[in-house]
Amino acid sequence: QVQVLESGGGSVQPGGSLRLSCTVSGHSFKNYMLGWFRQAPGKERELVAVINWNGGTSSYGDSVRGRVSISRDSTESAVHLQMNRLKSEDTAVYYCTAAETSYRFYISTTIDEYTYWGQGTQVTVSS
Repeated sequence: QVQVLESGGGSVQPGGSLRLSCTVSGHSFKNYMLGWFRQAPGKERELVAVINWNGGTSSYGDSVRGRVSISRDSTESAVHLQMNRLKSEDTAVYYCTAAETSYRFYISTTIDEYTYWGQGTQVTVSS
């Protein structure tokens, strides 16, 4: 059974930084993609960043590009999200997600293509 477990998150002042981590266990995928989406109250879940398992391909949401960096540790099926220069509008529940893929370098920014989800971790940016 595939399990997705997030860690990190919390409260930070505007301009601060946070690092989120996620491990995916219980799988035997040959190729897969990992990523983060977020959902603020009253809004749809949106892309933050995604990466393929060997780190060769990544993509970022428009609202965070240039302020966040996604990385992965393929030996542990882990993905990390470093967020800098945080803004109040970054306040949301952040969800880690994973999906098996058919091709080595494939990633998707489409939420419907992701199969496994964590419970989410709250990030609050407030002074």
